[in-house]
Amino acid sequence: MRSLVPIIAAFAMTCVSNVWANGLDDLHAFVSHFQTATGQFTQRVSSSSGKVMQSSGEFAFARPGKFRWTYEKPYLQVIVADGRKLTIYDQDLNQVTVRPLTEALGSTPAAILFGDGALEKNFDLKDAGSHDGLNWLSATPKSHDTTFATIRIGFREGQLAAMELHDALGQTTDLEFVDVLRNAAVRPDTFEFVPPKGADVLQN
Repeated sequence: MRSLVPIIAAFAMTCVSNVWANGLDDLHAFVSHFQTATGQFTQRVSSSSGKVMQSSGEFAFARPGKFRWTYEKPYLQVIVADGRKLTIYDQDLNQVTVRPLTEALGSTPAAILFGDGALEKNFDLKDAGSHDGLNWLSATPKSHDTTFATIRIGFREGQLAAMELHDALGQTTDLEFVDVLRNAAVRPDTFEFVPPKGADVLQN
């Protein structure tokens, strides 16, 4: 019979790593081991006056710098990055805005989730403890040329689960991620966007 010692030792090491894992560990593991992913999200935006707006959709990414973020409800909006440029399509306005990705990404939440992994270059990171079953970390942008004051990210058992964005105007955005598939097969054309016929295209 094969010895159970290696199996028991491996199990013990897994338990220890789970006990000692924190939000920072989870973030670095996410950046290192999730080269692609797909999933769904729900977004809730609360203004300082108490007004709440909710939306939902799906996302996909491939490191570095390729992602597709689609708002499906309450109205369609698509944000696509192909590694060189960022394209935003607003169906209500029938308008497409195109910007260089390096200018658009900067110290944004997208840079953390979908960027090249050079997190400490643009953010001050620190562990934010565990609560509600999640390991949290906070990321404060080093650049003052950003609308975000603080970004918090929560992981459940190493899986991306939640994000909180606090901006300088007192607005809070809460994101919940579900059905996240690590290293999922993502078609290359996922990160391409062809403007609909008749749409206004603005180049920034």
